[in-house]
Amino acid sequence: MESGNQTLASKFILLGLSQEARLQPLLFWLFLSMYLITFIGNLLIILAIIMDSHLHTRMYSFLSNLSFTDICFTSTIIPKMLLNIQMQSKVITFEGCLSQMYFFMLFAGLDNFLLTVMAYDRFVAICHPLHYMVIMNPKFCGVLLIASWLLSILDSLLHTLMILRLSFCTPVEIPHFFCELNQMIQLACSDTLLNELVLYLAAGLLDIIPLTGILFSYSKIIASVLRISSASGKCKAFSTCGSHLSVVSLFYGTGLGVYLSSAATENPRESAIASVMYTVVTPMLNPFIYSLRNKDIKQALVKLFS
Repeated sequence: MESGNQTLASKFILLGLSQEARLQPLLFWLFLSMYLITFIGNLLIILAIIMDSHLHTRMYSFLSNLSFTDICFTSTIIPKMLLNIQMQSKVITFEGCLSQMYFFMLFAGLDNFLLTVMAYDRFVAICHPLHYMVIMNPKFCGVLLIASWLLSILDSLLHTLMILRLSFCTPVEIPHFFCELNQMIQLACSDTLLNELVLYLAAGLLDIIPLTGILFSYSKIIASVLRISSASGKCKAFSTCGSHLSVVSLFYGTGLGVYLSSAATENPRESAIASVMYTVVTPMLNPFIYSLRNKDIKQALVKLFS
């Protein structure tokens, strides 16, 4: 399209999961319930770790950061969705859309890196237990956390700045319940080749490499655990990483499912519904997974309530 024929859009329209009026109250209460469960559940995990001195370890420090990230992750998109349903308005400003997209990618990337760091922590604890305190010293753990934040910030900032170079013709209707990067690129009415190249390059470096690190860590962990002769020793070793492995499987499984579903169908509404799994359901289930499968967390929660 010629640039002279373009009208720059100052507002976008989030179509949401459904446009049927009778479903809006159901969607409002459903997502409000899931958001409150996510917020309260992850907040309790953070408070339990802070209040119980026995949980002031490397592993639970990473877990508290993951819970904080999950709270921020869902808070980036769900409150705006609930507000739109309640106000019966689907409009979001261009600046608001960019801000939502930036923070969504920031905390999604941080989730990704924290899960990788936690996998490495379990790898060192199980495969090199005698050197654990030396390798996972406070300075190195601090570097891992800072690096996770910096990489996430730079990645989300890069994509946001790349969106600023695009032109959007008015009106722009986003077939999603939040401003998602891929949808923004597809809706632009200017050349998006550079944006797509950056998107795939960043995904290759910042998604595939951490996932490879997680798979490598757990392959070594499983091999090390299988060499343990006693059954009780194997159970104890698996119990220390079972919760994290469940969360990793849920996070990457749902993310991969959304990617495959969006590639298999041309209906963006179905892709939006599928994305609920990793944007809402996964952060909501994480506190339950850690509290139900981890004896230390359960004891800390009991102390917190008592």
